Order: sequence, then structure tokens, then C-alpha cells
Amino acid sequence: MPTQAQLSSPNLQRSKRFATIALVIAVITWLILIVVSKLLPAENVWLIHIFMLGAEAGVVGGLADWYAITVLFRNPFGKIPIPRFLKDHTAIIPRNKARIAESMGKFVQENFLSPKVVATSLNSIDLSMAAGQWLANPKNNVQVVDVVQQTVPKIFDFVGQAQIAGFIQNNSVQWVRNTQINHLASEMLRAVLENDFHQDVLQRGLDLVHDWMVHHPEQTQALTRRLFKELGVSKLAKGASFIGIDVQQRTIDSLIAKVESMLADPAHPFRLKIEQAAQDMMLQLADPESKASQQLNQTKNALLESTAVLNFISGAVVILCDAIKTDLLKTDSEIANNLQLAIQQVGESLIQNQPVRELLNDRMSAMAIELSDQYSEKVIRFISERIHEWDSSEMIAKIENEVGGDLHMIRVNGVVVGAFIGLSLGVIRALIDLAF
Repeated sequence: MPTQAQLSSPNLQRSKRFATIALVIAVITWLILIVVSKLLPAENVWLIHIFMLGAEAGVVGGLADWYAITVLFRNPFGKIPIPRFLKDHTAIIPRNKARIAESMGKFVQENFLSPKVVATSLNSIDLSMAAGQWLANPKNNVQVVDVVQQTVPKIFDFVGQAQIAGFIQNNSVQWVRNTQINHLASEMLRAVLENDFHQDVLQRGLDLVHDWMVHHPEQTQALTRRLFKELGVSKLAKGASFIGIDVQQRTIDSLIAKVESMLADPAHPFRLKIEQAAQDMMLQLADPESKASQQLNQTKNALLESTAVLNFISGAVVILCDAIKTDLLKTDSEIANNLQLAIQQVGESLIQNQPVRELLNDRMSAMAIELSDQYSEKVIRFISERIHEWDSSEMIAKIENEVGGDLHMIRVNGVVVGAFIGLSLGVIRALIDLAF
């Protein structure tokens, strides 16, 4: 078991040794001067007395500072019986451990964790700007990506892809089971409709259909023939061809013309019907008692009970994890490159977008103030309880290791300053003796 001396920091041991050497030098100097004063002629003793007074004052200063520092941590008298008024003022820190613990807790709370202090500190700095600048720095985002590249594959190896898949499967299934899917679908439709996103999707879809029909006439005709066959009108179309009427081509031309008219007219009746149908579906899904909501929830529950679906989820996660791991282990990882680019873009966006920064700063400040209000007492209680749990010797060792080096240098100062003051007093005394 290491002793307290062994646990002491090199700085503390060096300061103790330096202070002890200074005190020993002062004592030895004082003793030598006493001996010399006995050997010199009486007319020269006055000079020795001046230096002797300086040495005596140095010894007194060193011993006084040693006593003052020692009583902070322990009782220097040991088991020697001493008056109570002296004993009550030794081992000051261990004796007042409870008060110190409480005071430290209050100090941390009042100066660091109070909601007012937290709010003042956060208001004086732009956290989002600092985060954006840090993320936008290529050196920093490269470090983040390196950590991801090194850590994620190790996590996959340590945990196991099968365990990860099982965890995701269980939690995702539980989340979906507890989620009102009809309400979620209704809100998604609302967001799409309110932002006119459906018009962009429809326009793009019509463009794709039109381009495909125009540039793939053979596939379009084959599809039309199959459609006629499914509808049972293929014989009728063939009969019409005998009298010079190409029903199939006319159908294709008519369909292309309708698509072109829908592309050209944003207020086309077909577009309006689609939008109205989406609006109706949104309202129906918002009502949990509607037929659409019940059908959607029934479908959801049926899928969740399907072994094939669950196996698909697990298999997909395993495949995804394996693909991520394989890519991250490459020196030219696409995921890593894309992640670095994304991090840098986020940082640059934060720097350039002041409204977003203000919003984030407000949210982070509110969160920090709320956390400080909720948990500051727990933190303070933890600090106080931890200090209470410390053994007195452990507490002394911790404090002495941190500040003991500076404290023991005070002993050196005590020897030096005491010697200087004593020497000055000796000179003044000699001058007075000469004057009178």
C-alpha cells in the first residue's frame, strides 16, 4: 500500500525539500554565528550580532510558517498534551471537512451552476457560431470523420451485427406498434400539401411518363396491347383495324395528348382531382375512427405480425451494417468523404445563417438553464457527499498535492523575509547604539 509520501506529487516533494533546506541553513548559520561571536574579540562582536539577529529572525520566520502550514493539515504535537485552545486550532482542514464540503458545494452552485450565471454566460457567447466555425474547419471535420472511421467498425465487431439488427428490429417494431400511424400519415400529407410539394412530384411524374411514352413507342404499344387484352377489347381493336381505324395508336396518342395538357395547365381538372383526393385522405386519416385510418392501422398490425417482414428488417440491417463497415475500412471511403462534406456544409450553413444560429442559441440556452435548475442541487449534493466520503488522510493528500507546493514555498519566504527583517533590525539597532 503506497504511503502518503509516495503518493505526493514531485512538485510537493521538491517544495518540502527546498523549505527544509532553507530552514536548516538558517539554523546552522545561527549556530555558527553564536560560536564565532564567542571566539572573536569583543570590539568586533557587534557585526556578528547583526548577522546573528538576521539568522535568528530567519529561523523564527521559517518555524512559524512551518507551524502555520502544518496545522492546516495535521496536529504537529501528536500525542503530546497541549492546552485545548492550541489543540482546537490544529488539523484545521480534516476537522472542518463537513463545512468545507458544504462550502465547496455552495460555491460551485452560486458561481457556476445557478440559472442566472448560466444564462449570463451563454448570452455573452455565440455557441452556434463557435460550433459552426469549428465544424467548418477542415482540420476539425477530418478528425471527426477519422474517429467515426475508426470507431464504427470496432463497434460492429464488438457488439455484433446480429445483435444490432435484433436491437433495431425490436425497438423499431415497438415504436411503430405504439405510433398512431394514421395521424403520422395525415401530418405528412398536410406538410406536402401546404408546401405544394405534391405539385412538384406530379409535374415530375408526368414529365417522366411523357418522355417514356414518346421515346419508347414499342414498349408503349406492347403495354397497350396487354391492357386491351386484360380489358377484353383486343378483338374489337383488331376488328377496327380492318376498316382502317388503329384503336391502339389512337389510344396512345390520346393518352399522350392528355398528359401534355396536364403538363401545360396547372389548373387541369385531373390535377385538381388528385389534390382534392389528397385533401380528403388527409382529413380521413386525421380521424382515428374513419375507415381509411382503421384499414391503415390494420395493415400496420398485420405487417408487424408477419415473420417475413421481421426477417426482412433484420436481414436489411445486417446487410446495411456490413456495407457501412466495408466502406469505412476503405482508405477512399465514400461514406467518410460524404460525411466530411456534410459536416463542413453544416458548419458553413451555421456561419452564414444568422436566424438559425439565433434559434439554436435560444434553444441551447433554454435547455442549459432548465438543466441547471433541475440538476444543480443534485450535482452539489454529489460533490458534498463525495467530499464527506473521503478519508481524512485521502483528503489531506489531495489538497496538499494541489496547493502544498506553493504553501511550502511560503516557508522559504518566511526564512528569507525573516532573515532580511532581522538583519534590518540589527542594522538599525547598531546605528542607534553608535548614535548614543
